[in-house]
Amino acid sequence: MSVPQTTRQIWAAPMVLGIVSAIGLMSALLGDGMWDALSWVALTAPIAAVLWFVVRAISHSRSL
Repeated sequence: MSVPQTTRQIWAAPMVLGIVSAIGLMSALLGDGMWDALSWVALTAPIAAVLWFVVRAISHSRSL
């Protein structure tokens, strides 16, 4: 039986990814150079999170 999670625990990661994505989108609109680098890093974070969970789920299913 798993331990019940609070609302804060459930929504923490989606909120952080949303804020990071918003920062990435805003920095892409603000300028060039360093702003572009910030936008690439920030907009890559949600993709990296999805890939991490997919790899984790695949490795977990193979161990069963």
